[in-house]
Amino acid sequence: MDPAMIFFLLLLLLPLYLLLSHKRPKGLPPGSLGLPIVGQSLSFLRAMRENTAEQWLQNRIDKYGPIWKMSLFGKPTVFLCGQAANKFIYTCDGTKLASQKPLSVRRICGDKNILELSGHEHKRVRGALVSFLKPEALRQYVGEMDERVRKHLEMLWHGKQKVSAMPLMKILTFNIMSSLIMGIEEGAKRDTLVGLFQQLIKGSLSVPINFPFTRFSRSLQASRKIRMILADLIRERRAAQKEQTAFPQQDLITTLLNLRNEDSSAALSDEEIVDNAITIMIAGHDTISVLLTTLIRHLANDQAVYAGIAQEQEEVAKSKASGELLTWDDLARMKYTWRVALECLRMFPPVFNSFRKVLEDLEYKGYLIPKGWQVTWAASMTHMDESLFPDPTKFDPNHFDTKIPPYSFVAFGGGARICPGYEFARLETLITIHHLVNRFTWKLRCPDISFSRDPMPTFKDGLEIEIVPKLSLKVN
Repeated sequence: MDPAMIFFLLLLLLPLYLLLSHKRPKGLPPGSLGLPIVGQSLSFLRAMRENTAEQWLQNRIDKYGPIWKMSLFGKPTVFLCGQAANKFIYTCDGTKLASQKPLSVRRICGDKNILELSGHEHKRVRGALVSFLKPEALRQYVGEMDERVRKHLEMLWHGKQKVSAMPLMKILTFNIMSSLIMGIEEGAKRDTLVGLFQQLIKGSLSVPINFPFTRFSRSLQASRKIRMILADLIRERRAAQKEQTAFPQQDLITTLLNLRNEDSSAALSDEEIVDNAITIMIAGHDTISVLLTTLIRHLANDQAVYAGIAQEQEEVAKSKASGELLTWDDLARMKYTWRVALECLRMFPPVFNSFRKVLEDLEYKGYLIPKGWQVTWAASMTHMDESLFPDPTKFDPNHFDTKIPPYSFVAFGGGARICPGYEFARLETLITIHHLVNRFTWKLRCPDISFSRDPMPTFKDGLEIEIVPKLSLKVN
């Protein structure tokens, strides 16, 4: 947005801000709310882009302690840090603390998605989504994912000397997600959706001022177009059901429509299906592609970890007949690979911070958190706690050798709020890494490359790598 326009808005809102500042309740955490509406949003987003957000938070923790107030994305906000804070957030009574993303996310993803719901509504929607994402249901998709990963590598990796890993991982995960969530195969519609989702994600965490040419405005436009496409898909699936030409669980949308037919009390409306399809697409497409890219980066720099994964994956490959697809049991043998993936998530969580809305005045550690405020926390601030993860700055898959304390690792959430797509992410990650390490070795074109958050991690030049095919190993 034009800086002059921001300054003009601040001048208009300054009298209201000064009036309200004298009416703040006592007992609030330390810290500053800053300027009206904007608060610390621009400073925080700049730190995200510069990959200094952890230090941005740590500076304030050093100054105020693990509990402090600020203003983010138009809302007064309290930051909480630590394992006890995570437990408080994930187990707090749903009548007191409710899921709520910033206004920009809610406007773009909709109010009926699982991240915004609490109590009975959250349980109902979660139950509907789990009917598709639970392990027993996902078993049937292992072979299909395997085929899609093989096809992706053959088309976009084989015969190349260098590739940009992040864009290719985004293509792979989007293709898998669009097929299994929305039932959209390759073609013009999928190509359109790729661009729309990228535009939607860029403005999902932004100052929610809907002026033309702002990121937020462009994301809203993309959201509207995606919703029109999904509404058409729902009509198509409903017609296919009437004609009995649709498989019961061919994709998430069909599964949710079947649930409506079988159990009206658990059924989701069209609006709920659209909101949750968008949310799962964002979560599954972007977060898994980030995890795979950070894995590729780390394996290029850590030969010991690469060798451990390669040995495990070669043993799986050698147990398969030529061309035989992976199975659920094969994935269960990839324990070390998954520990490495979890360690990547510990050190580089794709989603930096999350939010809850305060429904009534709360007291935490002697401080008042007023009704209407929001609470935020950052996974990495707990993941780098030395009392929970010894030598936390060292990449060590052995951190996950034994059971970790509850609410200390929250890359997938915690308690009843743990991500229902956990198993989906595990399947996609393990299948992709299996084929990558069995088919290629690679090195980074720029070994010291880091990432920025915009709001998800992005790598300079898309993380360019030089790849060499493994010709001597039988590829299953």
